[in-house]
Parts: sequence; structure tokens; C-alpha cells
Amino acid sequence: MKLKVYADRMSQPSRAVIILCKVNGIEFDEVLIILAKRQQLSPEFKEINPLGKVPTIVDGRFKLFESHAILIYLASAFPSVADHWYPNDLSKRAKIHSVLDWHHTNLRPGAAGYVMNTVLAPFLGRSLDSKAAAEAEKILTKSLSTLETFWLKGNAKFLLGSSQPSVADLSLVCEIMQLQVLDEKDRLRLFSPYKKVEEWIENTRKATQPHFDVVHKTLYGAKDKFDKQRKMSKPGLQSKM
Repeated sequence: MKLKVYADRMSQPSRAVIILCKVNGIEFDEVLIILAKRQQLSPEFKEINPLGKVPTIVDGRFKLFESHAILIYLASAFPSVADHWYPNDLSKRAKIHSVLDWHHTNLRPGAAGYVMNTVLAPFLGRSLDSKAAAEAEKILTKSLSTLETFWLKGNAKFLLGSSQPSVADLSLVCEIMQLQVLDEKDRLRLFSPYKKVEEWIENTRKATQPHFDVVHKTLYGAKDKFDKQRKMSKPGLQSKM
């Protein structure tokens, strides 16, 4: 039975899982779960994942959710996955786990929280929250600084001083890519101090092409949509001044 991946490509973790599969030739059926329509809360989907989250996979009778667990499972269960994604060396695996654990309590709440409370909230039936955005920005800025000065060691192209990407690189870069939907000036303001981070994102993108851009096409489309809306709103705002 072919692997099933339940995902929404507007979801950062969903994109990471899909890219890993595509880069490594893992055959799978992608089942679209549209978060904006709250399909993840449907009774049918909750039979698969009672927590109502994407991504979720079904491999035969085995069901699994939480993106980091999925990435590790796929890298371990499918022989076609290159070793550098999740090395057999236990010390290297432990280091990858340390990055993934850090991600969930630092970069993810910072990036996701900032995007949600500056751009996405109204499209998910929520209100923008400037206070929450300010708090998320503090976490995001600190996380980008930690990436720049600690996780990206020396002149290495990838995390942990590696010459090839791991599941940690893929997970974190997909997280940061969500910032593409921000106003361009705001995005540049956040990123301009972190040249190594920008180079690392591009290195990860190049290492996973053409799949990286194909999988991010939905996000790029959302960025274009938000940019057009921002341009349309400017004349109205100016006329009130």
C-alpha cells in the first residue's frame, strides 16, 4: 500500500515532509487538507489524526503525526533516503535532534507567531494581535541570531557544520520560508543582519531543487496575493491622511 501524506502546502511542516519524499524518490499519495477551510477538524480526518493537525502520514496500518517524527521515520524506513538526511552515526543523529527540539520552542513560535499576527490571522477567522506580534518578533529575532552565530558553524553550507543538508535544515528552512508572505520591507528589516542565514536558506533551496520551488509554489502564490492587497490598500490609506 502506497504511503499517504495528508498535508496543506501553506503549512511549513507539510512542505518539509513533501520535499523530503520528492527529493528521495519516495512514492506517495498527497491528500490535501485545507487548513483555511478547517478540514483538519473534520470527523473523517480526526479518525486518522485525533489531534487534527497536518502533516500526517499513513504507511500501511501505521499512522504518524508531528512533522519531526515523520521526517525521522521516513528517513529511517525508506532505503532510498540518502544518509545525510538522518545519518546512521548516533552522535550526528543526536545533534540533529538537538536542533529539532530547539526549533519547536524558539524559531517556530517566533516565525509562525509573527506571520500569524501580522498577516494570516484574518484569513483563518482570527483577529490580528499587535501585542502577540511584538512578542513573537522578539523570539524570531533571537532565533535568527542564534542560527547565525551558533547553529551555522564557520563557513559550512548547512546546520551543525555539515556539507550536506539534514532533516533539520529542511524543517527550519521551510519554517523561515513562511516569512515570504510579509511585506517586503518588513522581511528585509528582519533578515538584513543575518547574511549567513540567507546563504543557508539558498543552499538548502538549491540542494532540493526543483522540488523546493515546486512545493513552495502555493506559498509564492499567497505572497503575490498579499502583495497585491497591500498595494491596493495604500491609496485608500493615503486619502484618509
